[in-house]
Amino acid sequence: MIQKKLAICLLLLTSVVAVANDGPEKKFSHVLLISVDGLHALDVANFVDSHQGSALAQLTLHGITYSNARTPANSDSFPGLLALVTGGSPITHGLFYDVSYDRTIFDPTNTACSGSPGNNMVFDESIDLYNAANVSQNVIDPSKLPRRLDSRGRCAPMFPHDAIRTNTIFEVVKGVGGVTAWADKHPAYDLVNGPSGKGVDDLYTPEITNVGGLDNTVSVVCTAENDEKKVKAILNEIHGLRHDGTRGLGIPTVFGMNFQAVSVGQKLAKDNSDGSCTDDTGSLNGQPGGYKDGAGTPTDVLAYALQKTDEALGDMIQALKSQGIYESTLFIVTAKHGQSPINPGKVNKPGHFADLVAGLKDSTTNPGGIAIGVAAACSTGSCGFVQDDDIALIWLKDQSQTPEAAAYLNENAGALFIDEVLSGDELKLKFNDATTDSRTPDILVQPVYGTIYTTSGKKNAEHGGFSFGDTNVGLIVSNPDIHARVVKTPVTTSQVAPTILELLGIDPNALKSVRVELTPVLPGLTQ
Repeated sequence: MIQKKLAICLLLLTSVVAVANDGPEKKFSHVLLISVDGLHALDVANFVDSHQGSALAQLTLHGITYSNARTPANSDSFPGLLALVTGGSPITHGLFYDVSYDRTIFDPTNTACSGSPGNNMVFDESIDLYNAANVSQNVIDPSKLPRRLDSRGRCAPMFPHDAIRTNTIFEVVKGVGGVTAWADKHPAYDLVNGPSGKGVDDLYTPEITNVGGLDNTVSVVCTAENDEKKVKAILNEIHGLRHDGTRGLGIPTVFGMNFQAVSVGQKLAKDNSDGSCTDDTGSLNGQPGGYKDGAGTPTDVLAYALQKTDEALGDMIQALKSQGIYESTLFIVTAKHGQSPINPGKVNKPGHFADLVAGLKDSTTNPGGIAIGVAAACSTGSCGFVQDDDIALIWLKDQSQTPEAAAYLNENAGALFIDEVLSGDELKLKFNDATTDSRTPDILVQPVYGTIYTTSGKKNAEHGGFSFGDTNVGLIVSNPDIHARVVKTPVTTSQVAPTILELLGIDPNALKSVRVELTPVLPGLTQ
């Protein structure tokens, strides 16, 4: 009898141990995730090589550098960030751009959600609440949001977090008792809260681009100053405070921010061209940004952005050390997106995509040209939309015209500077079926490398497309216990999210995108 009871106890003990071992082993207590928007893998290599004592160099000396990391989809800021925090792509999170289209929503003024659904889905600086001086109050104005029929059939504003179809690492970490924080460039980055709307305990979003007011992005100096606001937030959070220095919930389990200076330094044709940044009066004023050559040699404007960003990373490292948590913190530096082109000799700015199509001699008689023209002329309502940068996304009013529109674009590829047109079955190989998914564009156009669909004289680079310059980003995963190495095996930035959870001792499959898209953890960290 005693032996029988002993056997049962041993069996129960074995079961408990087995359950405890089902989850991954917790290796870190904190994760600091940094997106240096625009940072190419080439930028990391060049900067570390020429700045041996830099913070980036320090991180690579005890970290894994993934030199062949790519964003998983088009490289706009929204899908770029969501890759990092959901582990997925538009297949599961459902967002292609910060200004896109959804066939199920309504105009912000349509408070009854009446008539045919379908409208632009705008989540940029224009949805902020502004004061009389055109200064953002760093909160969202619900009256500017698209409307939707919620689960109860009510016509309600659609906040950015409502638009996500999958959960985020912040929601998962908070759900197991962790503390979360994030800082970004627009209030629209309410996005990271996830569908619950409550994933981030401390969200800080100082507006970088005021509509009708100061646009910090005209100057690399003003942009770096805007970045510094977020850096101070991170330093406060490392000390267990909220972003503003008030009493907090303790040092976050997962926290981070985005830097904009490098992205702006890459894009500017001329720094502070309108003189609106009154702090930018030094040697950079009026100087070109971007790169000097195809080898990625930075101009003085871009070099300033890289240096200021690196100094901020150094401040974070020092703060982690002073708090005694450097060894228990996983420090990740990567980017939502790259920037294209690197080589200044490749820059081609022929005009907006829809205008180029309209300029074709048969655009008003060819059915495909007419269909694109209707979408381009639609400012609101269920008539389609055309979005462009160094990519063009097209949502047609009548989706049955997709084959004609795609054929028309292919026939005129030379005049439109098109490298590839994705639609129909080819588009379905990468994304959801546009005929059944309300967000997926009917047509995606990837232009010839270096082409930006704009007439703007202010910028000579852009992101959003699928080119190598857009998608090949820097990725360093660092901790004092990690042996330095470079991994050239192709990886995607969506692998960051499951890696974060795995190393915090949380099952990565808690993320819907990871389960559906089968996103693996990054190699070399969990052995």
